[in-house]
Order: sequence, then structure tokens, then C-alpha cells
Amino acid sequence: MAASLQQAVINNVRQALAEDIGSGDITAQLIPQEQHGTARVITRDKAVICGQPWVNEVFRQVNPEIVVDWQVPEGGQADAGTTLFTVSGPAQGLLTGERAALNFLQLLSGTATCCQVYAYQVAGTGVKLLDTRKTIPGLRLAQKYAVRTGSCHNHRIGLYDAFLIKENHITACGSIEAAVTSARQLAPGKPVEVEVESLEELQRALECGSDIVMLDNFSLDDLKQAVHINQTDFNGKAQLEASGGITFNTLRPIAETGVDYISIGALTKSCRAIDLSMRFTSM
Repeated sequence: MAASLQQAVINNVRQALAEDIGSGDITAQLIPQEQHGTARVITRDKAVICGQPWVNEVFRQVNPEIVVDWQVPEGGQADAGTTLFTVSGPAQGLLTGERAALNFLQLLSGTATCCQVYAYQVAGTGVKLLDTRKTIPGLRLAQKYAVRTGSCHNHRIGLYDAFLIKENHITACGSIEAAVTSARQLAPGKPVEVEVESLEELQRALECGSDIVMLDNFSLDDLKQAVHINQTDFNGKAQLEASGGITFNTLRPIAETGVDYISIGALTKSCRAIDLSMRFTSM
């Protein structure tokens, strides 16, 4: 795991525990400190399991004596009723960490599961499905990690690692050409992507050397024409990304137009959390 992601895990967990525990878990204090137990966590839904680093970190921060034993690997498929992991140690700590651990696991597994369903829908087309910046605040890297676990791909992480020149940027800069020129001067080597809304704008974005062109709300016919223009007139120098108004049902036809990428906000903003349950098996 990259250092930046590992630090994000630590920070995510620290914040989650702080907001949940506050001045102390008064209900867990009903249980004697010396009492130990073992519990198991099952999924009530079929899912792609994702979020183990966050679960492990929750129990580590709550009490380092707690041992987590995973039965399903990260990224593995689990049917409803499957035991995902067992957790053993001081009973107070098990109960204190339960909600935060399951919150991370159900959200990230839900994200990964959603992504895998979408990825299967375009299998064999060669297109890559991209996420967006439409993530839960504070959990950007966590959800981006879950997208990869679910067989999809990451768009830019934030506003710092790639240019995405949209309509308002173009208006403020004066033209597509001026915006792209300024981007090359400001941060040489950073990818430059331009969002366009017509084939005419596509032509201009390609002529000024954009690395990626986002085709916003293009019809299927216009997507096919855009691919043809890029390949025939520009030797396929740019990569093309379809975006805007894309649904699960329109995904396959769009992929078959020959675009390189499809970006979909639903991968991170519309996924359903997986239903999980933790029960003690011994005390």
C-alpha cells in the first residue's frame, strides 16, 4: 500500500473513532475490562469485499490486543451469509470498534461491488471505466481505492494532479487554445484534458494538442464520429472520454463506439452500502 494511502487509512480511522467515541464509550463500560470475547462478522449481501486495511486499523487504534482473522481476501467475492472475519480480544474494545469498522467495510465493499457490476457490463470492449471527484468528503482516497478493487479505474485524484479544462475555464481564459497553452506553461508534464460539447470544439481541442478530450453528453452517432476524427485526422494522438448522462443501460453501447474511457459519477456517489452484522460467538 502506498504511503499516502496508508496515512489516509490512519487519519480516516482516527477521525471516525473520535466522532463516535467522544469522551468515552459509556455502554461498553458495562462490561468488565478483563472480559475477552470472539465475534464474527457476516455479510447479508453478495459482495466484493473491500476495506480490510480500515477495519484492521480501527481495532488496532481501539486496542492493539485485538486480533482480526480474515476469512475472505481483499477484493474477494462473498455470498450472503459468508463469515468475512472473526475478531478476538477485550470485549470492550470489540464493541467500541464495531460500528466504525463496519461503516468502512460496508461503504467500501458497496463501492467495489458497484464498480464490478459496471465493469462486467463493458467486458471485452477495451474501454476503461473511470470514477470522478464525486466522493464522500474526507474519504476520497478510500473510495478511489475501492474503485480499483472493483475492477474500475481512477480519474484524477484531485485538482492538483491533472488539468481538466471545462466550459467555465475556457470562458475565463478566452478560448480552448489559450487554456491549453497556459496549462502547458504552468505545469509541463501534467496531463491536459479538455471538456468539449460539440464536434467543432473537439476539432479545436485536438488541434491544440490536448492529451485527453472529454466528450460531454455526446450522442452515440457523435461519439462514433469523434472516434473517427481522432483516429483518421490526428492518428489517435488523444484519448477520448465519454461523460455526462450515462446510465447502466447506455453503458455498453457507449463503450462500443470505440472511446477510450467512460467516466461515471455513480461509481462512488450512488453505490449502496453492504449489509453487515457482527455477533459474539464466545465470551
